[in-house]
Amino acid sequence: MERTVDEIPLISVVDDDDVVRAATAGLVRSLGFETRTFASAESFLKSPFLWETRCLVLDVQMPNMSGVELQNRLSQLGIDIPIIFITSYPDEVLKDHVLEAGAVGFLHKPFDVHGQRFVDCLSAALERRKKPAP
Repeated sequence: MERTVDEIPLISVVDDDDVVRAATAGLVRSLGFETRTFASAESFLKSPFLWETRCLVLDVQMPNMSGVELQNRLSQLGIDIPIIFITSYPDEVLKDHVLEAGAVGFLHKPFDVHGQRFVDCLSAALERRKKPAP
């Protein structure tokens, strides 16, 4: 079944590392999705794509506003975007915290671009987004 342009989900990638941001966006595009990239949480919050984003791939540690702080801010604003966290510094306590707060994934950088974990997280995020609010 072909999707129209309007049906292609927008996946936003927020990471302060240019290389990781570009590689993640390339992976998302290779999976057939539209993507927008942001170097900071603040630039994502100010963008018009905030309201169009169907899934957010978000770095944990960034200057100024961290990924966890962005997750909290979105929650305070009542914006429910499924989040896949990516991090170079895996921490089980942090992982448990963000997953309990609603994240759909917590992946370690560099994640295997040929592996299934990212694809599985992305699928779970998009399925969650399709479900009507209770």
